[in-house]
Amino acid sequence: MIRHGGKILSDQLVKLGVRRVFSVPGESFLAALDGLYDSGIQNVVCRQEGGAAMMAEAYGKMTGQPGVCFVTRGPGATNASAGVHVARQDSTPLVLFVGQIDNRQTDRETFQEVDYRAMFGGLAKWVAQVDHTERLPEYIARAFRVAMSGRPGPVVLALPENMLSASADVADLRQPADIAQPIPVDSAQAIMHALAQAERPLVVAGGPHWDRQAQADLQAFAAQQNLPVALGFRRQDYMDNHHACYAGDLNVGINPRLAARVRDADLLLLLGTRFGDIETQGYTLVDPADPQKVILHIHADADELGRVYTPDLGVTTTAPAMLRQLVQMAPAGNWADWTAAARADYQAWITPQQSPGELKQEQVIQWLSDNLPGDAIVTNGAGNYAAWLHRYFVYKQYGTQLAPTSGSMGYGFPAAVSASIENPDRTVVCLAGDGCFQMTCNELSTAAQHGAKPIVVVMNNGRYGTIRMHQEKHYPGRVSGTALANPDFAALARAYGGHGERVGQSADFPAAFARAQAAGTLAIIECQVDEEALTTGATLSAVRAAAQG
Repeated sequence: MIRHGGKILSDQLVKLGVRRVFSVPGESFLAALDGLYDSGIQNVVCRQEGGAAMMAEAYGKMTGQPGVCFVTRGPGATNASAGVHVARQDSTPLVLFVGQIDNRQTDRETFQEVDYRAMFGGLAKWVAQVDHTERLPEYIARAFRVAMSGRPGPVVLALPENMLSASADVADLRQPADIAQPIPVDSAQAIMHALAQAERPLVVAGGPHWDRQAQADLQAFAAQQNLPVALGFRRQDYMDNHHACYAGDLNVGINPRLAARVRDADLLLLLGTRFGDIETQGYTLVDPADPQKVILHIHADADELGRVYTPDLGVTTTAPAMLRQLVQMAPAGNWADWTAAARADYQAWITPQQSPGELKQEQVIQWLSDNLPGDAIVTNGAGNYAAWLHRYFVYKQYGTQLAPTSGSMGYGFPAAVSASIENPDRTVVCLAGDGCFQMTCNELSTAAQHGAKPIVVVMNNGRYGTIRMHQEKHYPGRVSGTALANPDFAALARAYGGHGERVGQSADFPAAFARAQAAGTLAIIECQVDEEALTTGATLSAVRAAAQG
């Protein structure tokens, strides 16, 4: 059957099980838009390509299947690079389709011409251009396979407009088969043998491929062995934080006692995590050249084993697959006191420390933690405000945290829109700083158009808080480039047909949240934060005084 390239493309996406794509339209892929018209695939039309790519990335995080995004050439692709970077560092499967110039005009600096292999070469797992219509099925099949294989990540396919509009008689692709990586039969026994020799072992879990069964297996394994478990940066929903073996997460504002525990451990069992910069505090907790501890590293991508830390035992498989074997192992040792101490350190850490001002972020987060449904999805971007969330929110179920390990500002709101569309019956809350939210708040229009109803809690301190913190440490009292003039966020929500209100005291937050839920629309609760509240453990004045002293 002869079809134009856009129809061939959409038919392949249907066969791959794609239910939804995110896009900002452009004349460079009109044929693809035509193909989507009667495909049955939902096209979530966004307001800026960065937001669209972040929504697609969030979809990939939630489902484990590639998020799909369509953007136009030139500025469309460069805008989308922010979401591609998130997918790369977060190990999230993503396929970005970029409309491209007529390939007969290549290398003439044609209007909006970009060499995408050069542009995305360091960000994506694979970048290619499809120059022949009949080869679309081949490229699409490979793109989805590469996005999912080993360490998942983003793939970029450039689609010249003349290729898409041309016709071809080509068969539809077959669903790419899953290629399982068999686990060496003695791997689990080798891990247990190494554990049996350890006095202070610590499990660190993170990375891709997780699901609810993996969470259950991790919890069962930890309980059977009585091992302390720390979670990677922004992977706090990989284990019920109420679990007796949970020791906290390795984030930017790490619990100092957990940091010491990583240093003191004589064995690290790394399950799925790359154990990178944030988890190791800039590689200071464990010296790559001289770790002074046994390292057992489980990762789906062989290239990650030994990339920074040379493991004593490296196994190329997914963490969930290894856990399915480890959960069947008999207890290897007695670490009850070590694990109990790690748990006590965590519980002391989440005891709220009072911050200045009438609206206390720790009280707001603790209320959300205690009152949101167990399956509520909480999203965030980047900024000091997130430290309160990471420290005080207790995650219960897998699939309830959407946050960028890449540290991308502006991520939380597009992720919340994507989550609400995917899970219309679940509560979705986006925690955002005033600076973070304004990077993607134009997607309020996308939320309204597609019926998404996230509740956005904006912590408004009138500045880029993280940069101000570093500024006060290095150049105390010399505020430069970090102050913000903000809109009325509550009025902004109402302008898009949603619910909005402002809260100035912690005691007023629960009632405001109840009204936001009852509205049944997108909502913004603007929280007025005292400018002295700099971090969970320091005030602006204290940081400035320390720097000056």
